[in-house]
Amino acid sequence: MKEAYKQYSQRKAEKAKSNVTHQQSPRKRINDECVQGEEVIMGDLTTLDRKALLQQGYADNRYSAQRSTRKSDAEIVAAEKKKQTVAEQVMIDHLSRAVISDPEQNVTIEKEESASVLPDARRAPLRFRRRALHETKIRTHSTLTENMLSHKVQFDGRIISRNGHDACRELIGFFFTHDQSLTVYEYRQFGKNRTNVLPFIQKNVYSHQRGRRKGKQYQLGDFYIGGNLTFLSSDHPRLPESIRENTLLILRITNIDQIALDSLKADSVEREDDITSQEASDKLVLKAVQDMLKEQLRNRGVRILTGLGKYLQQLDKEGNGLLDKADFKQALKVFHLEVSENDFESSWLILNGNGNGKVDYGEFKRAVIGEMNEYRKSFVRKAFMKLDFNKTGSVSIIDIRKCYCAKEHPQVISGHSTEEEIKSSFLETLKDACSKSDEVSYGEFEDFYEGLSIGIADDEDFVNVLRIPWGI
Repeated sequence: MKEAYKQYSQRKAEKAKSNVTHQQSPRKRINDECVQGEEVIMGDLTTLDRKALLQQGYADNRYSAQRSTRKSDAEIVAAEKKKQTVAEQVMIDHLSRAVISDPEQNVTIEKEESASVLPDARRAPLRFRRRALHETKIRTHSTLTENMLSHKVQFDGRIISRNGHDACRELIGFFFTHDQSLTVYEYRQFGKNRTNVLPFIQKNVYSHQRGRRKGKQYQLGDFYIGGNLTFLSSDHPRLPESIRENTLLILRITNIDQIALDSLKADSVEREDDITSQEASDKLVLKAVQDMLKEQLRNRGVRILTGLGKYLQQLDKEGNGLLDKADFKQALKVFHLEVSENDFESSWLILNGNGNGKVDYGEFKRAVIGEMNEYRKSFVRKAFMKLDFNKTGSVSIIDIRKCYCAKEHPQVISGHSTEEEIKSSFLETLKDACSKSDEVSYGEFEDFYEGLSIGIADDEDFVNVLRIPWGI
């Protein structure tokens, strides 16, 4: 480690001298900043790589089965209670105002009254008169019943965003088969006893806003774990400002009521179309690129993914999250990620479906490099939510130091390292991922564990890497 640091210092001093004598372009300056201390030889691990890989040691230390079962049972009970609360609120919202608030109700009654009652200037318009539910005289076409609303599939979702506050929102959605409509509610917990359930996406019929299915209405087959639902932010003026800044709102389905889904699919007669085969072909192309890059990233994933995130963010001068083809090619070259020209062009054609020449760099990373599954991602979010108790979207390094516990790390147990050494190694690698020296954003926290996830094959092993030090 000392020798590596000495070499790094020498390289840095030489680079500083050359910067004085040679004028650099802005793009080259960004490249140099992002690859300082990088080893050009692919197989050579840097000191930061070795320190990051220490976190994988928790995978070998099995989490206490008794403690795990107790926590898991409590979480299941809490999740079921949350889902029941949201489901009840949805039924109340849509059943209580279905008939009486239907615009068709007013039209029909006005027609009846105009036929039987003479016009009277002193008579108040219908909209100003009090009307109770028992005065409702007709059954409108849009009348909802509990039976209709019961034919639904319920799912959990999250917002795909690097904004920590938005990414950690607890969303529960419903897709109703009787009219092919959907709605999404946000569940909020205030302390131990106070909760709030509010509409996030109003109940309506929606369509895909990007990809092969752009413009097509959502159907039952679009709902599965890992599926994306896209909405135009402009269609939902009540969304938070941080979400409306982006043109598209992307919701990822993280969990779903599989029993209800299978039951509804058995009764439905949805037809397969040509788009299904095209999407399958797209997935194969991207999967081949991901598998190739995964081998290159296996032991240096943390350093590369966190560095790549910072690099792309620096290239995004407009701040809209969009970059062109040349930017992505340059990024892959700077971080020594080898992708053949044909594979890159095929991937670009898939991602640049709208043909505007620019792609969201978060989407590019997820498609070309891949991402951890939703089971793993749920524990990353859980760990961050525990740290970010104020729900600001970022956590100070001081709070992370306080919460991180290294006493169950195998090297600490065996006596080869102290708790402080393991904790310092973790904080050093995490700080390297951050644009600010004193705090960590959700996106940077996620990138760190995304890189660590690449080298861990088993889901439970990865979950241990989060459970043990964070106590979740």
